[in-house]
Amino acid sequence: MKPTFLLTLTAFTTLVCARQNPLKISPHPPSDILIMASSFDNKPSGTPLLGDIIPLDKQISIFSGFTRSIESISELLSNRSKNTTVLAPSNTAVSRLPRKPWEDPNDEGAGGNIFSEIYKGLQGEDRATRNLRRFVEAHCVGASPWEEGVKVKTVEGVEVWWEEKDGRKKIMPEGIDVLQVKDEVANGQLWIIDGVVNYDR
Repeated sequence: MKPTFLLTLTAFTTLVCARQNPLKISPHPPSDILIMASSFDNKPSGTPLLGDIIPLDKQISIFSGFTRSIESISELLSNRSKNTTVLAPSNTAVSRLPRKPWEDPNDEGAGGNIFSEIYKGLQGEDRATRNLRRFVEAHCVGASPWEEGVKVKTVEGVEVWWEEKDGRKKIMPEGIDVLQVKDEVANGQLWIIDGVVNYDR
């Protein structure tokens, strides 16, 4: 009986420590370990939220990691009282970008021609964080359901709408293809897109 008790106590202590020291989420794609750890979180009962389903889709794992690193967006996607349509760029779309999502071409003149130098130090990290937040906010639309042709603004303030052409939804004005529309959840819908919304306009 004593060995069993000790084993149970050890397991309980490990779980308590894990709750008191939550994992820090980086802006990198979430690993299987992070996904498993999230299962210990206390979540509201009922229909899943955007914050629940986005980390589960491997084709948007890069963008998913970004959403979890921006506190305001993480809270939005877990808010049952506010509906959102998330335009999540696929991993392929993000990898096609000529620069990292936290690199802004307008920053080039502020710190030289080498982006890596601009984002070093505390000021550089703050600049990168602001840019990444703008990138993520530009892909969160404050409407769901979202009707065709209805112009709405993203959280970042970019005006977008969608049209159906040749049987495929396109995010306008860039004409970004919508690859997949996921089933609606309690606080909105997830759309996977083959491009990124240009927030610098």
